Amino acid sequence: MLPRGSPANGERKREGKHEQSKIGSLAYGLWGILAAFSTSSATDKQGRGPATGHAATRASGFDAGNPPGRMSAALAMQKLQGETRYAEPMAAHTSWRVGGPARRFYLPADMADLVEFLRRLDPDEPLLWLGLGSNLLIRDGGFPGTVIATQGRLNLVRRLGERTIRAEAGVSCARAARFAAREGLIGLEFFAGIPGTVGGALAMNAGAFGTETWDAVVKVETVDRRGRFRERRPGEYEIGYRQAKGPSDEWFLAAHLELELGDAGAAREDMRRLLERRAASQPIGLASCGSVFRNPPGDYAARLIEAAGLKGCRIGGAQVSEKHANFIINTGTATAAEIEELIELVQRRVADTLGVHLLPEVRVLGQTE
Repeated sequence: MLPRGSPANGERKREGKHEQSKIGSLAYGLWGILAAFSTSSATDKQGRGPATGHAATRASGFDAGNPPGRMSAALAMQKLQGETRYAEPMAAHTSWRVGGPARRFYLPADMADLVEFLRRLDPDEPLLWLGLGSNLLIRDGGFPGTVIATQGRLNLVRRLGERTIRAEAGVSCARAARFAAREGLIGLEFFAGIPGTVGGALAMNAGAFGTETWDAVVKVETVDRRGRFRERRPGEYEIGYRQAKGPSDEWFLAAHLELELGDAGAAREDMRRLLERRAASQPIGLASCGSVFRNPPGDYAARLIEAAGLKGCRIGGAQVSEKHANFIINTGTATAAEIEELIELVQRRVADTLGVHLLPEVRVLGQTE
């Protein structure tokens, strides 16, 4: 499942030529990004999807063309090749631009390095698997465990057959959408405006404009805390609105997405229109996590927040967006504590005035100062 050699290199070269396209630039300008690729419900000890920088082109310890899962004895004894940082400020890695230090921050060198790191890890160590950092609030006291950073890792996307693509967990949703369109496959256009990675989209069943991630999923690849790989089908998960509940202590590595044959030009035009709609209605370019609250059944969180008189409400440097009430923005000086306090204020006010309890999409982790 992790092929090496010229096909992957060729794909990366083709991808590089398109990164500055108009659609790509607008998509990446939307937000910071989702975090966390866990297949289980959110807990303070768990994060999301593992990562590898060049697993497709470097010796990774897995047989090319076969599902990963077996490492050679020599690789099992190798020294860790990734980068370890201590007291790493999480404000540099989240789209809200807030958050205290992670006790340890690990960037794996490749897939084999990631597996070896997991196998050596204390089974009780709090873990956060970080994607591109949105839908996540790290408190000002930081994260008292290990953050495994996936950005720039698990970055391969390729076509497997007539209608299927395989996208690794670290691939941005926008890039996956562009790849599918160029291949003449439709059904993933909504991904162009999802502010995150494939792993994060799987974990929260991200969606837009009536389409959700798991609508296209036919198979996923996962890894557990002991470094064991599995392939799973959608029937093994409880899929719902903004959630995908599966086995605990497993994280997404890749998604196999089945799409429809269609016109590449029309798909690109659809993506352009979707991005323009988002840019017109949401505070693009400002520090936020994306949508803060889930939409309650039959209603919209933004409408309820505005009806409660909270548009523009501010605590310190945290403010409910004037443009879209389901966004809380960091105006430049916000702390995580101020953002969390504003989230709680919005929940209380909407509950007291309208009788609706809003459920957050954002995960709040870490320690207070």
